[in-house]
Amino acid sequence: MGFALTLGATGAHASSNNQWQDQAKDAWIDGKAETMLLVNTNLNNFDIDTDVEQGVVILTGQVDTELDKSLARGLVEKIDGVSGVKNELTVSQQASQAADLGQTVVDTKIAASLKTSLLLDPDISGTNIEVSVDDGVATLSGEVKSDAARDLAILMAENAQDVERVVDNLEITGNA
Repeated sequence: MGFALTLGATGAHASSNNQWQDQAKDAWIDGKAETMLLVNTNLNNFDIDTDVEQGVVILTGQVDTELDKSLARGLVEKIDGVSGVKNELTVSQQASQAADLGQTVVDTKIAASLKTSLLLDPDISGTNIEVSVDDGVATLSGEVKSDAARDLAILMAENAQDVERVVDNLEITGNA
């Protein structure tokens, strides 16, 4: 019976020793991954967190582009002892850049359409009206010949597709 107890204690010690070795290996991989990301000048390491579990590197945080996300994965995959990479990085600017570009296209379309409508309307002298659009807010500036012309220009802008709000900077000169 004493033999079984000794064997059991030795087995527990070996299991504990293996666990400690695995944790030490994970810590070494984590340090190496942090260093690898830090020395790469294409990545902002301060926005990338690494964690290692049983040789699998887990990347979290934010990067600027999909390319940066792939680069981070590629760098840590090459570290000795890494058995896999869970790339949970999120791309921050690319999504917002795409949204900004999409809004810019919409704003340009609104401005062109509204300017064309103002130029073609016989009751408004659209050549003296400037149209600018930013985030769906149409700003009308310039000169019109009457209150009625100003009201019509504002109404046309308010009813234009994708216009959220209209800013009236029109001046009534009587001779526009």
